[in-house]
Formats: sequence, C-alpha cells, structure tokens
Amino acid sequence: MLPFRLYAAVLFVSSISLLFPPFCIGTRSFPTRAIDGDDAFELGSAARARFSEAPDYRNGGECAVSLNREMVSSCDPSLVHIAMTLDSEYLRGSVAAVHSVIKHASCPENVFFHFIAAEFDPTSPRVLTQLVRSTFPSLNFKVYIFREDTVINLISSSIRQALENPLNYARNYLGDILGRCVDRVIYLDSDILVVDDIHKLWNISLTGSRVIGAPEYCHANFTKYFTDGFWSDPVLSRVFSSRNPCYFNTGVMVMDLVRWREGNYRKRIENWMELQRKRRIYELGSLPPFLLVFAGNVEAIDHRWNQHGLGGDNVRGSCRSLHPGPVSLLHWSGKGKPWVRLESKNPCPLDHLWEPYDLYKPIHHHNPAKFQSLSSISASTLILFSSYLS
Repeated sequence: MLPFRLYAAVLFVSSISLLFPPFCIGTRSFPTRAIDGDDAFELGSAARARFSEAPDYRNGGECAVSLNREMVSSCDPSLVHIAMTLDSEYLRGSVAAVHSVIKHASCPENVFFHFIAAEFDPTSPRVLTQLVRSTFPSLNFKVYIFREDTVINLISSSIRQALENPLNYARNYLGDILGRCVDRVIYLDSDILVVDDIHKLWNISLTGSRVIGAPEYCHANFTKYFTDGFWSDPVLSRVFSSRNPCYFNTGVMVMDLVRWREGNYRKRIENWMELQRKRRIYELGSLPPFLLVFAGNVEAIDHRWNQHGLGGDNVRGSCRSLHPGPVSLLHWSGKGKPWVRLESKNPCPLDHLWEPYDLYKPIHHHNPAKFQSLSSISASTLILFSSYLS
C-alpha cells in the first residue's frame, strides 16, 4: 500500500494531467508554456474542451505565390481576406467554419483570417489566439481586440438576448479595425459552413458604387423588419423611396473597405442605432441598421452562398430544410446552433452536415461504439443530401 504522502502526490499529478493533457501528435490541447498569471488559471478552466489539430491543407501548383512564404503579411495582394468574430460561446462553431473554408479552398495557404475578439470575453483574446494556433498550425491569421464600449451605448434591447451581444456589431467597424492595406474582405458569421471554394465568392465583382455584396431575398416581407411607427412616419420611411429594398442576411457579405471608409458607412449605421435608442423603429439586433443603409443597393450574389435560417426562427429555433437549388454555404442563423443540438442529443437532420467539420474533443473518454454510431449517422445523412452539395 502506498504511503499517504505518495498517494496524495499521485492523486495530484493525475488531477493535473486531466486538466492539462500532455502535448501529443494529432490532438493539440491548450498550450501551457509561455502562459502565466491569470491566463494560466483561465487555461486550466478552459482545458475541459480541446480541439483536434486540423489537417494541413496546402496550395496546388496553380495558386499565386505569396511575396514572403516565411512570414505572410495581411497586406499581401495575393490573399483572400476573411473576417470573423471569435468568442468563447461560439468558439466551436468558429473552428468548424474555419475548417470548412480551408478544406474546400483551392489555395488554402492564400486565405488570411481576421478574428475579432471581445476585450472582456470569459476566455481572453490571448488564450483564443493560442487555441487557434494549436488547432490550425499553418493558418494565416491575426486576432484583434474589440472594445465593447465602442458600441455598448448604441445597442438597444432585442427579441432575443443573444442578438444584443456587442460582438455582433463588430462587422460595423471592420473598416477601422483592419489595416488600411486590406481593401476588401469577406465577412462570415461563426455558425456557417463553406462547402465550396471560397475564392469563387472572393472573385465576385461589386459593380458601380456598391459597397457590399450578399444574397438578396426579395420575396421576404421587408416591412416586418421595422415597426409600425417607422412605416407610419413619412420622414423615416422616405429612406427607401428611391430604392427597391430587399432583405439580405448580414452573416455573409463581400465588403469593399475602400468605399466603406470613403463613405463613412460606420457612422451612417451608428446614426440609425442612435435613433433606435430614442424611438423604437425595429425589433431585431444588428441587421436593421444595415438594411436601412444598404437595402436596395446591394450586389446580388447567388443564393447558394447563404443557405440561411438553418437554426430556425429566433424564438422557437425549430428545424428547417435546405432551400431549393445548389449549396456553397450553409448558415445556421436563428436560435438553434448545430453544436448545441448535437450535444443535447436532439439534432435537426441538417445538423449532421455540420458534424464532419467539428474538431471539438471533450476531455472525457469517448465510447468507441457510440462514436461509430454517430459516424454512421453522419455518413448516411451526407449521402441523403449529396445532391445539394455537388
């Protein structure tokens, strides 16, 4: 029988190994070296969740060669720029989204990610940066800190609390956050999957003086996005008098940042948010100000690039099916998120399309039989929807 002190030491080491699993090939845990103080404590609590290292996707021979292969600069003209938010609540979705982009990109090494992290996120931007690097060792990316007080006094209450998150408004500030040499960017929400080559979306032209491009949905009832008080006010509703406004989803946008900065569109959006604080003109969160500024003057992109609404409506979060037609991007906008429904063992059918891109690995041991069962379900579901993904 072990002496008490030795027994206690074994227990202590065992506990530490559970919280900080050793570095190993194939699965990267949160790195603990070069982290001290508060970050070390935070890393311990975050280590209950970890991610497998993604495959190392490389460029083909037809890809443009970077100016500096050793250290890629965000100013490199050969790059495709993607902006996404990065936070602890949607982290699992963000990792799956990044995985899907680089998996299907024809030139994955030419994709550069700009991650916007909240200053006061429960998991600090520093730890989130370490996590991205350990999951995607060869990914080109930069993490920017978004100060919530930039927008907190402009946010009004919404029909769902999640829509009030200040990070939802980070897209309004991309022209200020990203370097001036970044003149164009694709903005993507964290609850998406790209199942096509992102370079196709990048190469879409924004004609005339258009600042953004997005799939439009002109059959949607546009009036429902604003209150009766808005429509009954002849001055306010006049904003659409010279336009034919259509609904578009701001979770997938191609943005010309040169025109954005020149037109001071950040301030235009803020002006509507300030008015909303004084008198209620809409019920949703960050979408209506974008509609007020851009609806009717958007470069219409093929619907295949935003099969949105897969999360269900913003109240019940019921299951949805795919829209008719081909699919390049799936978007779980709405209340229900695939990782939450899968974890609760109550997934919608389309959630199984998201599952193969999920790199999340909980700390507890997997049941091999259960894992095999889930794999079989995923495979059969993919076969069922293969016609959409061709």
